[in-house]
Amino acid sequence: MNGRHRAIAAAFRMMVALGADRWGRGFAQGRGVILTLHHVRPAVPRGFTPNALLEITPEFLDATLGLVRAEGYELVSLDEAVARLQSPKQGRFFVALTFDDGYRDNVEHAWPVLARRGAPWTLFVTPGFADRTARLWWLELEEAIRALPRLDLALPEGRFTARTETDAEKNRAFAKLYWRLRKGPEAILLSAISDLAGQAGIDAAALLERECLPWETLRALSGAPGVTIGAHTLTHPMLAKHDAETAHREIVASKARLEAECGLPIRHFAYPVGDPGSAGLREFGLAKEAGFASAVTTRPGHLFPEHVNHLHALPRVSLNGLHQNEAALRALLSGLPFWLRNRGRRLDVG
Repeated sequence: MNGRHRAIAAAFRMMVALGADRWGRGFAQGRGVILTLHHVRPAVPRGFTPNALLEITPEFLDATLGLVRAEGYELVSLDEAVARLQSPKQGRFFVALTFDDGYRDNVEHAWPVLARRGAPWTLFVTPGFADRTARLWWLELEEAIRALPRLDLALPEGRFTARTETDAEKNRAFAKLYWRLRKGPEAILLSAISDLAGQAGIDAAALLERECLPWETLRALSGAPGVTIGAHTLTHPMLAKHDAETAHREIVASKARLEAECGLPIRHFAYPVGDPGSAGLREFGLAKEAGFASAVTTRPGHLFPEHVNHLHALPRVSLNGLHQNEAALRALLSGLPFWLRNRGRRLDVG
């Protein structure tokens, strides 16, 4: 955990110690919240885990659902969350669960917990992952750096070199290279990571096979009690980095492909990466035009009545693997961290 996350963890602990997570609800807590999850699987101790923020344990998922119920909150589907935003009746605070990308562990480790707790959930699927043709580039980068003792990569703005012999060196190199690549065009990012993966002997298709659900499982999930399938583009691009035609195709074709494969209407969409640099006003409009009932970002925040007019730019709150504890969960459910971050603004839809 780096300095930033240590500071965040300390802030969560302070909020709960002072009781701010409770008295702040009156002005900071919305009508509900959509939680973002990726991997759910048993912890495996390792020194180099740059993507650890994307995974929680089944035990923490179970503790989360238990706390939600203990606080008197309701666990609802994404359809129900949208319906409640559209209804003037206040009702109890609600929590909707969403899982991005379509990982095997969502079925192997998350679903048993969700079923036991009677919790509905939405799985946002990228068809390219099920086809084994898209790229889990963040995982390719992790695996390449884990395998290589040194990085030497030619980039348009200059060479990137780093020693990666120890876990500490690997963590520093990942952070620097990841954000350097994220700032530029996605084509350069994909090419650079392909270069590193080639040097390390990483098989991108094998990673997809290991991590992502196949079509036969996704078809079986469709229509299962409590399960909603949503779209997550065809190939998981950062849409705002691409031209309008590409963004339109990725959004519309993902809906059509999933409906053809699963035999059910696909009503909800999640923007890959989902931050302001990956999805903005253009993308919100495209998702609405494609006929989705809602579309979710990763802009952090609760759901307020005002979001009824921005159903294709809904915020979510990440269950971060670096903060798997009750204090963090209580703080996030209170809404106070986002009220402070957004300086009291309820909407972040620009």
